[in-house]
Amino acid sequence: MNKSFRPWILAESNYGYIKENQYEVAVLPLGATEPHNLHLPYGTDLFEGTMIGEHICEAAHHAGGKVVLLPTIPYGTETNMIEFPLAMNLNPSTLNYVISDLVESCVESGIKKIVLLNSHGGNDFKPTLRELANETDGHLFLCDWFRCIGDRYFDIFEHDEDHAGEMETSFGLQYFPHLVAKNEDGTLAADQGARTPLRLEALREGWVSITRPWHLLTTNSGSGYPHAATAEKGEKLMQLLVERLGKFLVDLSSEEIDERFPFE
Repeated sequence: MNKSFRPWILAESNYGYIKENQYEVAVLPLGATEPHNLHLPYGTDLFEGTMIGEHICEAAHHAGGKVVLLPTIPYGTETNMIEFPLAMNLNPSTLNYVISDLVESCVESGIKKIVLLNSHGGNDFKPTLRELANETDGHLFLCDWFRCIGDRYFDIFEHDEDHAGEMETSFGLQYFPHLVAKNEDGTLAADQGARTPLRLEALREGWVSITRPWHLLTTNSGSGYPHAATAEKGEKLMQLLVERLGKFLVDLSSEEIDERFPFE
């Protein structure tokens, strides 16, 4: 076999391999196309989802997991960023239809364990899981990868993250540095990522929530301080994700689907 062949990536695989090798788990990354402060590319969520998916599926494959990474959906829900140019919106109902059709493609191919690897905070797929639970023979698992590191976040980063801050900028510096804009002196071409305070106490404390209009919340769409970012922090983030999600994929691949799956 060609040493550069990566059978855990569907887009690079061929029918000759797939007809002889049954996958157990399909991973569907879900990204977005939107501004990320002044310095990160519009495709940041797309690149993150794709690269994290490639790394965790590779780790799972080499550990014996029968996993396949589907091509990343590059668009997400952008209703709160609609005032920014070329924030490419798909309404939640539209995304639900797309995901439903792709899930059924997996199920028809004999893959009944599907992981939604979400890379965009504006996407909310828990209702999708609830709706599809009664409509498909597949078993869906939702991973917002940025939420699965909470207990270790401040072991790596100094500042909290909302959008295009220290964490995402560190990831960009490590995995797509040629797309991270810098000034002539080498500093990031980014603002400070400050957030506009909310007037109402209940909103500030999180007792009540809203869909935040980002042209009012931020100056240039960035929410979170990016200037403490380093490529080394981005690499540590990936290592943690591979450690946790790669193992999950291996475990999921080996589990038998019975009437109590995934419970004991």
